[in-house]
Amino acid sequence: QVQLVESGGGLVQAGGSLRLSCAASGSIVSINVMGWYRQAPGKQRELVATITRGGSTNYADSVKGRFTISRDIAKNSVYLQMNSLKPEDTAVYYCKGAIIGRAPTRSGDYWGQGTQVTVSS
Repeated sequence: QVQLVESGGGLVQAGGSLRLSCAASGSIVSINVMGWYRQAPGKQRELVATITRGGSTNYADSVKGRFTISRDIAKNSVYLQMNSLKPEDTAVYYCKGAIIGRAPTRSGDYWGQGTQVTVSS
């Protein structure tokens, strides 16, 4: 069984910083693209940032220059450093991994359970 577990969310004032972490565990051979997504109340889930196994990154325009995604391949982990946070960044943040499992039936996209980020004005 494969699991992704996020941590690091919380309440922060506008202009502050938070660092989210996500660790994948289970019968994993490798992980291709990993990413962070978010969903605000009443809105659709949207992409925040992704990172390939080779380290290529992609960001939503709304977070460019403020957020940085990184990963530790050996630890099957992905991180999101969020600086200069704004109230509009308030959302549940989810990590996602494109996982190659030890059994073919275990390969696919997996999501974490989400972590709440709240930015007060």
